[in-house]
Amino acid sequence: MNATKFRFEQLAGGDTHKLYIYDDVTAYGPFNWETWAYDESETSAKYFREQLEAIPDSGSIELHVNSNGGSVKEGIAIYNQLKQHKAEKICYVDGFAYSIASVICMACDKIIMGQGTSMLIHNMSMSVYGDAKMLRKCADDLDVLMESNRQIYMERAKNLTEEELKEMMDKETFLTPEQCLEYGFCDEISSSKVDPSQLNQQAEVTIRQLRQQINSFQSFHKEMEQFVPKEKSPVPEKKEKGDKVLKMMGAFLNAFERSSK
Repeated sequence: MNATKFRFEQLAGGDTHKLYIYDDVTAYGPFNWETWAYDESETSAKYFREQLEAIPDSGSIELHVNSNGGSVKEGIAIYNQLKQHKAEKICYVDGFAYSIASVICMACDKIIMGQGTSMLIHNMSMSVYGDAKMLRKCADDLDVLMESNRQIYMERAKNLTEEELKEMMDKETFLTPEQCLEYGFCDEISSSKVDPSQLNQQAEVTIRQLRQQINSFQSFHKEMEQFVPKEKSPVPEKKEKGDKVLKMMGAFLNAFERSSK
């Protein structure tokens, strides 16, 4: 299973559900060498829909974002699912809200950016293969998609014309919290101290991601050993060193977990 990007908690004083998007937005998770299939993506529109269905309209949603972006198809669907949900929605930009991740933020009723965070707005891109006629059509299709995409930003924009927004996206523009506040892309800049419990939650997510990567590497290594002829098998000394490194990483993660509790 892929490392958790969404977390739901019931907090005192009401139903507050915390969601974390701390990875690229994708339709599929990483390839699992044990099952020879892709893991479920916990940043897909399908997974997001399943989680939102568990949140009552009377509740509230805290969306925490730290993502480089990803699939426009998945991100637009997530944006609309959030937009349609009747719960109060507050977005916290904890790090990066880049590309389609910034679009997802726009679905929330309130956007709060932390110190040192940033947004990135730019034009969509696609990989395409074909003749000149097909390439021209793809360029025209992108223009249509971008027109629709800009309207999402314009719903929140202030002190900014659509033509100015278009120029910013053409140039690929990074925005500070202060600039986002000026343009209406956020409502508040957080200056409060970070909640220690939130830091622990973020650390837990990072640890799970590292463990998943280590387990994936070990599984891949075992799978590949079956295809290596014995006469060409890795030198024992090198294999022992590799195993030792993995054990040291595991011990470090265990020690880090104990110290954070």
